Amino acid sequence: MRIWITTLLLSAMLPLVAVAADKARKDDRNAQAFAVMQASFVAKGQAGMDRLVQDKTQAACSLYAPGMPPDALAATLLEDNRNRVKYPADGNYLGDWKRGQAVAEEGRGKQSSDDPAEPSGGNCYACHQLDPQQIAYGTIGPSLYRYGKLRGNSEPVLKLAWGMLNDMKGYILCSAMPRFGGKDILTEQQLKDVMALLFDPDSPVNQ
Repeated sequence: MRIWITTLLLSAMLPLVAVAADKARKDDRNAQAFAVMQASFVAKGQAGMDRLVQDKTQAACSLYAPGMPPDALAATLLEDNRNRVKYPADGNYLGDWKRGQAVAEEGRGKQSSDDPAEPSGGNCYACHQLDPQQIAYGTIGPSLYRYGKLRGNSEPVLKLAWGMLNDMKGYILCSAMPRFGGKDILTEQQLKDVMALLFDPDSPVNQ
């Protein structure tokens, strides 16, 4: 009887030991990677060494890569990121789609070689199809062609799109999409203009 109980307890503990060992290996791997980056990168212009410091979401996504963090941790981080989204003070989500197109096509900003006094771009075409006339675009993200035409422009739809533009990590935790509002890459006006590009019926996105 005692042998059976001991065997049962050991069987129950083995998965926990394996999880702890796997986490330790990942912690060690991430520590080694961080040490390599610190040794390899140098501060230049606006690109400082502070960019190597991960927040809680980034650290969790790195630790559990290529998978996802545990459900409870993921839910907490998603909620935290969503709660930090700043919505337009005037309640207006839409700006000028022509300016938004310029933001979407502009890839400069935040790099060491860029002028920090100049506004950053969104470089949206690097990952998404937007304008059907644009023959070169990335496919990391889904096509946004006819985005507003297919979804309408109700308050919930606009609010969701604004939140995702601000910080997609509030909706898809380990998304590769830049946190345009959450990391102050784009200004509120730029975000409104990109929103107009997505929703304005006159925008080439919705033709």
